[in-house]
Amino acid sequence: MDLEKHAQPGPVEPAKADPAPLAEPPALRASDADRDRIADILRDALAEGRLDTAEHSERIDAVYRAKTLGELEPLVKDLPVSGVRPRPAAGPREALETGTPVDAENLIAVFSSSTRKGRWRVGRRTNAFALFGNVEIDLTEALFQQRLTVINATAIFGNVEVRVPENLSLRGSGTGIFGNFEVHTLEADDPEAPVVVVNGHSVFGNIEAKPKRGKRIADLHDRLRKRLDF
Repeated sequence: MDLEKHAQPGPVEPAKADPAPLAEPPALRASDADRDRIADILRDALAEGRLDTAEHSERIDAVYRAKTLGELEPLVKDLPVSGVRPRPAAGPREALETGTPVDAENLIAVFSSSTRKGRWRVGRRTNAFALFGNVEIDLTEALFQQRLTVINATAIFGNVEVRVPENLSLRGSGTGIFGNFEVHTLEADDPEAPVVVVNGHSVFGNIEAKPKRGKRIADLHDRLRKRLDF
């Protein structure tokens, strides 16, 4: 009897496959409030001298082109955010007393025309939509209660015209599909001058923003110092 026992090989376990890499979560889309938050940080940085006007202009343009939060955050990663204060929305009563719009102002022209001009208080955002119609936004006599004003324009077989004073900054970003999108860029000499950003899309239509010759905001420096919380 052979006392030596040969070890029998056990069953071979299959090699474990490496776990599949976790899919990256989709990038979060940026909201208008997110863009406003970043714009406020950039505004304060300009006022404090952390950014010059050229840097501020470049970053503000990027803010309103950004589609996701991941595109926004790098624009302020080198800036302090502690000084940014939330701005409560005006209530209905406050809006009636001060003339400040509670939400974004909407100007709609469908087979018609819509005009905003004269002495009026400009909100942070205005939406203009023209379908076989015409929208005119005249800011030459308007009261700016904030430094940054955004106009979102859409023209489909229609026309949106924006007119601004000569001594503010005017910027824009948009497209024209069988149509025209044109913004006459301005850079104000005064670093505290209001900034108007026109974003838009034109389809078989026209969107145009430009200064109105001879129209200026009077006493701009002193008036803005009283209105802006720098």
